[in-house]
Amino acid sequence: MKTVSLSGSPRANVGKVDATAVRAKGHVPCVIYGGGEQIHFSADIRDFKNIIFTPETNLVEINVDGKKYNTILQEAQYHKINDKLIHADFLLVTTDKPVSVHLPVKAIGQAEGVKAGGRMILKLRKLKVRGLIAKLPESINLNVDKLTIGKSISVGDINIDGITVLHPKNISVISVETTRAVVAEEPAKLATTATTAAATPAAAAKTAPAAKAKDKK
Repeated sequence: MKTVSLSGSPRANVGKVDATAVRAKGHVPCVIYGGGEQIHFSADIRDFKNIIFTPETNLVEINVDGKKYNTILQEAQYHKINDKLIHADFLLVTTDKPVSVHLPVKAIGQAEGVKAGGRMILKLRKLKVRGLIAKLPESINLNVDKLTIGKSISVGDINIDGITVLHPKNISVISVETTRAVVAEEPAKLATTATTAAATPAAAAKTAPAAKAKDKK
C-alpha cells in the first residue's frame, strides 16, 4: 500500500466547543486509537485530499508534535447539509497485527464478452479485506480476459496470498451482461437461419422439374 503524510497539532481540550473552534479555523478534529491511549489532534482540511477524496486506500503517516504514527483511516464524518468533513478517526497499525480495510477493485484486461458486444459491470467498487499491512496491495486486480457474456467473478474466485476477503463467497464482483444490441441480434440470426433453411427445399423443388425435363430430351 502507498503511504501518504498528514501533519497535525495536538488538541489540549476535547469537546463540542473546542471542535467548533477547530473547524472554524479550517481544521478537522481527529483521533488516533488502537494503541492504548487515544491521541486527539487537528489537521488542515486541505491535507485530506489524498486520504479521503481519492478512490485509493492508503496508509497514513501522521506527525503530531514531532511524533509519527502509522495509521489507516477508519471513519470519516461529514456535515449533514454541506457534506464538509467534520471529523476523522484513524487506527494505529503495526506490522504484526492484521487490519481490515476497503481496497478498490480494478478490472485487468478486456473481457471476451465485451468484445462480443456485452457490457462489463463492476458491482463492487471496493472489497473489505483483512491481512497484515505488508501483505495488503494497493488494489484488488481481477483479470477479466476470459469473462464471457453471462459470466461473473465472485468473491469465492478471488485468491490472494495472505489476504482474506470479508464478503460472502457467492457475491458477484464483476460480471459481463447482455446488451440490447446483442439481444436484438439473436432473433435476427435465428430469422436468417430459418429463411435459409426454408429456401433450400424450395430451390431443390424448382431444380427437380428442370432436371426431369432435360432427361426427357
